Amino acid sequence: MRKYLSLALLLFTLAFLILCRESRDYRQDMRDFVQDISSYAKALVSDFLIIPQNGGELLTEDGEQNGLPSEEYLAALDGVGREDLYYGYDNNNQPTPAGETVYMEAFLDVAESYDIEGLVTNYCWTQAYMDDSYRRSEIKGYISFAADFRELHNIPAYPPNPNNVNPENIVSLHETKNFLFLLNPVLYPDKISYINALQAADYDLLIIDLFYEGDEILTPGDVEALKTKNNGGKRLVLAYMSIGEAEEYRYYWNDGWLSNPPSWLGKENPDWEGNYKVRFWERGWQDIIFGATNSYLKKIIDAGFDGVYLDIIDAFEYWEENGKSVSSLLWRYFNRSP
Repeated sequence: MRKYLSLALLLFTLAFLILCRESRDYRQDMRDFVQDISSYAKALVSDFLIIPQNGGELLTEDGEQNGLPSEEYLAALDGVGREDLYYGYDNNNQPTPAGETVYMEAFLDVAESYDIEGLVTNYCWTQAYMDDSYRRSEIKGYISFAADFRELHNIPAYPPNPNNVNPENIVSLHETKNFLFLLNPVLYPDKISYINALQAADYDLLIIDLFYEGDEILTPGDVEALKTKNNGGKRLVLAYMSIGEAEEYRYYWNDGWLSNPPSWLGKENPDWEGNYKVRFWERGWQDIIFGATNSYLKKIIDAGFDGVYLDIIDAFEYWEENGKSVSSLLWRYFNRSP
């Protein structure tokens, strides 16, 4: 009898959650996640840089441009990234609608008012658009990069030298005048040619992957070699890390998850094959990202990177729309401790 009452209670609970969605605050969950990442990293390396990309609504308590700043979250950050500010929002190589630009600029300006640098990536290849993206970013005081491919697999041929190229030593984010965002080394046949190409580029800051390809991790020697520009000046090197989706090509992936997923693993992103939504507030996922000796962030720190560039920060939007799935609740019920 007790078994049937328990099952009835479960079904009632599921029905209620389907109607009401879960009442948790996904935005605060993401703030807490980033803050914990920052605390962990800075306890190991005090000047380690924490830069989340997109998700500007987290910078204010109510997610509005003129809302009260989220002080604790802002205190955990050194910079904020923003894609598509001037070009690429609806389509690559197309101007972003003016209203969207104004909206995104408002959040970047909140960060800037707290002495937090804005890093802007625009997706365009028309030279006039690239020039315009750099000009507008400079007027606003943002550091910017015009990517001619959204795949971020190349060093753009234009401009022939990085915007605001300089031979100065860059030891802080505030000194940075330009950056290169290159995640996919598909154009380079081996790690040596990849490292050589990056060394030959005179950008003040590099945002790259911890891995050259698959599980081939960049060594501390590789990262150290990248910290000198071709013109002799020192620069910063950041590692990209997605914290709002799991990627099946990463070292942590378990093929068994497809048939028997952990509670934190959600649906595959229909726009990015092999990327899966995650319940980023759950401990199981967070343990993969930071804290443990084999965690993603610890690998980045051990490799000698100057900081981390956190992606899929706006994953809270997906969960606000979808809530907690019934399959997750069933998984919890049938795998609970006796």
